[in-house]
Amino acid sequence: MSGFLMDEIGHDRIDRLWIRGGFPKSFLATSEAASLAWRENFIRTFIERDVPQLGVTIAAPALRRFWTMMAYYHGAIWNGSEIGGSLGVAHTTVTRYLDLLSQAFVMRRLLPWGENTGKRVVKSPKVYIRDSGLLHALLGLPNQNVISAHPKLGASWEGFVIEQIVAWAGERNSYFWATQRGAELDLLVLAHGRRFGFEIKRNERPSVTRSMRIALADLNLEQLFLIYPGPDRFPMDDRIECLGVSHLDTARRIVLRKAASQPLRLD
Repeated sequence: MSGFLMDEIGHDRIDRLWIRGGFPKSFLATSEAASLAWRENFIRTFIERDVPQLGVTIAAPALRRFWTMMAYYHGAIWNGSEIGGSLGVAHTTVTRYLDLLSQAFVMRRLLPWGENTGKRVVKSPKVYIRDSGLLHALLGLPNQNVISAHPKLGASWEGFVIEQIVAWAGERNSYFWATQRGAELDLLVLAHGRRFGFEIKRNERPSVTRSMRIALADLNLEQLFLIYPGPDRFPMDDRIECLGVSHLDTARRIVLRKAASQPLRLD
């Protein structure tokens, strides 16, 4: 069961959900400080009490260091050798840590779409802290002003929006796509054999990029949605529409309608 989602809390509190995350006691706390304190206590309790109760014997300080490092890798391509080298352990050890946190639903491993399009594609997953509030706590970011000045701002927003979409699209239908030459798509959603793209930008004036056009053509997308934090919805190009984050439910309805109204294409 996930925490609060956007369609459950109202569009006027989206930023609060992003900053504090979806755990009810964090989201509903009486102040930013109280919310952060709850999340810091959750992290400590999870590592020191909950993980051992799962029958896992990993030293709490080691797991805390790994989870904190994952906050700095949030939204990045998984590189077990690099991460293991930074922590002074084998890549198999950090992969085991990642498996544990993924199975405990506190981390997401977003798989790459590996279809052969004639281009060399990235084959390692992306990693995300699933709850944006926990991400901010692990990074030591107490409020929106501090988050907005942090280098992980864009990645934090990207992960937050991805969680909202995957909640209705389903994990088995959700991928990212990237080529070795730099073209990428934040999220590819499969629906009844049709393909839909999502590009997520923390930018009040987003624009269509070359990478988006490559993804649209190479993946044969039905439509590509550019999600940004503003309030509006407007077309940007043929099959590309810009949606304010409060319009995500509109994207869901479009995906389901188009997927249901067209003949099935086998991937």
